[in-house]
Parts: sequence; structure tokens; C-alpha cells
Amino acid sequence: MRQAEQKRRGPFTRERGARQRLQTARGVEAPPIDKRIGDVIRHVRLERGLTLGDVGSAAGISVAMLSRFETAHSSASPLLLARICSALGINLSTLFGEVEQTRKEAEFIKSSDNVEVVRAGAKHGYSYRLLSHRQRRRFEPFLISIDKRSKTYPRFQHQGTEFVYMLKGRMQYQFEKRTLLVGPGDALTFSGQIPHGPEKILDDHVQFITMLICAEELPGDRASLPVQM
Repeated sequence: MRQAEQKRRGPFTRERGARQRLQTARGVEAPPIDKRIGDVIRHVRLERGLTLGDVGSAAGISVAMLSRFETAHSSASPLLLARICSALGINLSTLFGEVEQTRKEAEFIKSSDNVEVVRAGAKHGYSYRLLSHRQRRRFEPFLISIDKRSKTYPRFQHQGTEFVYMLKGRMQYQFEKRTLLVGPGDALTFSGQIPHGPEKILDDHVQFITMLICAEELPGDRASLPVQM
């Protein structure tokens, strides 16, 4: 009886059931892109204390149309999105960075997939591996490796907060006029606006995790900039 019923339903029904089981296995499916865009626009608008009328007037669109964008009843063109972003005081890259974060999906990166990237300290012998591929400029985790072949140790300065967690080796780390001896298991958290960086490598090789956390987008290459000392 069951086999006959499945046969009458045809391949489309069976395929839909398979997709539903796959989605269940993967977890909750991400909301459609229009809904995520609308949610971010509304969140930023309310965060800034702006009404639909404020943003609509500045963007040159009606309150009704803006409301339809926020509730995902209509799709905004790239040109309209740019005008809405301008009215909100953000740019398109910030909007889509926030949209990407609303996917609420876990990111798993195998050690073999860590990408080595060029940052300000690379020319001084520092090795940077980016630990997250999400395109979000407010949070960037790096695995940094330095060895004794590095003869110069620049000071860095940037927006936001920096967190450092030592994995291997020992080094003297300086921020402002204070120097600390840090080793495996030690952690530092400080304002990125304070000049900081390794002062001296005490073992052949050191390795640590650095996380840059910023309320606004990081400028330039999105990493610390050397300070002229």
C-alpha cells in the first residue's frame, strides 16, 4: 500500500522529501537574502534612532517602499540599496557584511585550509594565517608565527580591541611603556589604539592567536598599522 502511494506521488515528491531530510541534517536553513537584507536595514535604522520617514526622505524613496524592503515584500536594486545605506551612514560592504552574519551558520575550517595572508608585519618576518573566512571587518582572528630571524619588531596601532593568546614560546610584549613576559597560556587584552607589539623573541619560535575586534570597519588592509617610532 505504501509503495503504491509513493509511486503515485512521483519523483518530485520524493525529491522534496529528500531535500527536507537534508536540511534537517544540516540544521536550520538560512533565511532568504531579501529577508536578511531587510532585517539588517531595520536593525541599523532603529539602532540610530531613525524613523522610516527619516531614512526614506534621505534616500529619496517612499515610506511604504522602504517598509516593503525591510519586511522583504520587495527587493531593492543595488542603486536603491546604495541610497539607503548612504541615508543610514554605512556603505554597501558594511551592509552585506552584516547580512552575511545573519546566516547564523557555523564556520568550520580545517587546519589545512588556513589561508596565509599578507599583513603589515609580514615584511618583518611575521607569518599571518587567517582563521575565519567570513567577510566581516569587525572581527578578525589570526594565527601569528614569529622566529628569531625577525630582527625588527615594529609597534602597531589600530582601532578597536586586541586579544592575544600565547600558544608556543616566550616573548617580551610591549604596549605603551609597559613590557610583559608572556608564555604559553598567557593572555592579553588591550586597546588597539595603544602602540603595541613584540619587543623581543626569547625562544627560537613563538606562536600566538590574535583577535582584532572593532565596532567599526578596520581601515586599509584591515590589520594593524605600524607606528613610526
